[in-house]
Amino acid sequence: MRASLLLLAAPLLAATAVAEPFYQLESALTIPSPTAPNWDYLTYDASRDCLYIARRDDGILIYDAKAKKITGVIENTKSGNATTLVPEFDRGYVTNTDGSMTVFRLSTLKTLDRFKIGDDADNAFYDPVTKQLLVTMGDSKQAAFIDAQTGKLAGILKIDSDKLEGAAPDGQGNYFMALRDRNTVVRIDARTRKVTAEWPVEGYTLPNGLAYDAATKRIFVSTRGTNPSLLVLDAETGKIVAHPAIGRGNDLVIFDAETRKIYTSNGFDGTLVIIDQVDADTYKLVEAATTRPYARTMAIDPKTKRVFLVTAEGTVDPAKAWKSGIAPFYPNKYFKDTFTLLTYTRQ
Repeated sequence: MRASLLLLAAPLLAATAVAEPFYQLESALTIPSPTAPNWDYLTYDASRDCLYIARRDDGILIYDAKAKKITGVIENTKSGNATTLVPEFDRGYVTNTDGSMTVFRLSTLKTLDRFKIGDDADNAFYDPVTKQLLVTMGDSKQAAFIDAQTGKLAGILKIDSDKLEGAAPDGQGNYFMALRDRNTVVRIDARTRKVTAEWPVEGYTLPNGLAYDAATKRIFVSTRGTNPSLLVLDAETGKIVAHPAIGRGNDLVIFDAETRKIYTSNGFDGTLVIIDQVDADTYKLVEAATTRPYARTMAIDPKTKRVFLVTAEGTVDPAKAWKSGIAPFYPNKYFKDTFTLLTYTRQ
């Protein structure tokens, strides 16, 4: 009888032994702001345990992840919206919303230059094959290419879209990019700076975040429409091979090649949805952790798998216009001194 009980318990014990802990909030750091906070992308520098936080009006904040405190601001990054790291040239590039780029030295965090490339800009994505940055400039309906070593403008690609969103290089000299207003994913040849393929995401709308897995040649694209999903596209044909559900209001997708997990930060629902890549065409939910409303952008420490998100307390002031097309009551006002960095760890 006792032996039988042990035999029955063995599978349960084995399952328990390999079960992963779930993500929970480790800390919430409120970062004072001189004005109402306005923010966008986060970037983690694993070589320095440093997080760059784009708080537009205040520039790029520097967060020391070991000391767990803000240690400064990258100089001359007012209107900074995103930070892109280029370690091979000891450079960091800040995309500023006014259409300029700030370049700083990664080893010292000292600003080297700020130069204009256009009238607007949102984000930049580095391709190590062509040594270029692709800068999305949706308001101008174009993408700019920057030589990452010299900072010189290498070319402009006109695109019939004013919602140029997530992009990722494929390791062969191409980029994939989501065009939110056209419900399309495009492939761009970074050498010729031309669009070489267009794939509508049929049955889905508002593609936004994008990541890429070179090993399986799969593109991961989040959608913001009525059925928010993580679309998995075959990078050679554009065919949708899987479409697991995610939360509403996703702004960023991160693929962790080490664990084969895809992370999505979903601001409207306040969730961190994580999906396992079982194989190239099979995906399953790992967990859906609650975060906070409008925590839409994130970064991951690739060593510890800590997840960082930011948000703030806000409201809809009915005396002013608000973006009801994004969400019924998308805040048009955020409160001073409520900007918060959230750190999630597996516990």
